Amino acid sequence: MDPIDTGSGSILKQPKAVWATAGASVVAFMGIGLVDPILPSIAQGLDATAGQVSLLFTSYFLITALAMLVTGFVSSRIGGRRTLLLGLALVVVFAGLSGTSGSVGELVGFRAGWGLGNALFVSTALAVIVGAAAGGSAAAILLYESALGLGMACGPLLGALLGDASWRYPFLGTAALMAVGFLCITAFLGEQPRPARKTSLLDPLKALGHGGLASTAISAFFYNYTFFTVLAFTPFVLDMSPYRSGAVFFAWGVLLAVFSVIVAPRLQKRFGSLTVLGGSLVLLAADVLVLGHGSHTTAVVCTVLSGALIGVNNTVYTELALGVSDAPRPVASAGYNFVRWFAAAAAPYFAPKIAEWSDARMPFTVAAVTAVLGALVVLVRRRALTAEAEELQPSHATEDGVGMFAN
Repeated sequence: MDPIDTGSGSILKQPKAVWATAGASVVAFMGIGLVDPILPSIAQGLDATAGQVSLLFTSYFLITALAMLVTGFVSSRIGGRRTLLLGLALVVVFAGLSGTSGSVGELVGFRAGWGLGNALFVSTALAVIVGAAAGGSAAAILLYESALGLGMACGPLLGALLGDASWRYPFLGTAALMAVGFLCITAFLGEQPRPARKTSLLDPLKALGHGGLASTAISAFFYNYTFFTVLAFTPFVLDMSPYRSGAVFFAWGVLLAVFSVIVAPRLQKRFGSLTVLGGSLVLLAADVLVLGHGSHTTAVVCTVLSGALIGVNNTVYTELALGVSDAPRPVASAGYNFVRWFAAAAAPYFAPKIAEWSDARMPFTVAAVTAVLGALVVLVRRRALTAEAEELQPSHATEDGVGMFAN
């Protein structure tokens, strides 16, 4: 099948509301990897240590994790359009303030506000795209996943291009782009229907009472520690100029996008979700171990290759989380993301600390161990996951909204 033909129409033939939301989604996902190439520049500009600068990820994802309990509560009461606009407005304000920071403490705090805005936006964007898209939910999902991949790939590149002049420019540039997205959604997106049942703050936590969902979330917690050790700590190990670091993480993002959208579904169909996930986690463990203990050139190659394995893992984990329990999928996804994003907050904090206590290789050794632990959880809990996992199809998660950051 043509990758842009879903069988019921091309993803390119969409209303303006869909393109406005998808475009803003690209920028929202760009904000995640935006700071990667400029982390050393930020540290130098604000006279901060690697550990202090890594808190930019910690504050961002800690708030993102907590926001998973709130986003469904908010969107089910004020509607999708208003939730998107609220999230965009917060990103514009806090991304702009990040560019004016006078200390690393201020920047970490502003990134926390940015994380709240991004959580509100990306957790609602897919549901809005599905509701407004032409060609059915399959076209909407493909468009959203394409936006995710494009944003993750282009974020480091934009950070490098703007950050070469000043570390402040990527933040100010993101604020400007999100302001354009705010105006486009205001102009082109009408109000979306609200769900029949309002989501409570405790619903995502109650969903974690299901053994299969809890197992998926715990395994993903270990995996995300590995993922964000690569994303947040590797730039300091590579010690490259913003342009070179941006090129490395651009290639990383391209592989992530290709393997998430194209390769992972084919592997699942041939080998089964749990086999693919377990194998990919073990390969990721080997990759980060070599990354930390090899030469500089080896570290660059392993960083890029990790994007492929991360792309596969992201797709399989999301589908497992949304299909393994009987909870409504947005609620199950919120509970799952609540658990796993704590690891995304922990890794950027602990990796530099571990390096200070030992050496720069040890954070990657720990990351390799956590990837193996994620695989062991899948293996030990295979019986609880097998029935649901074997029934999953690549399109299974398209009914209620999925994606790497879906709520």
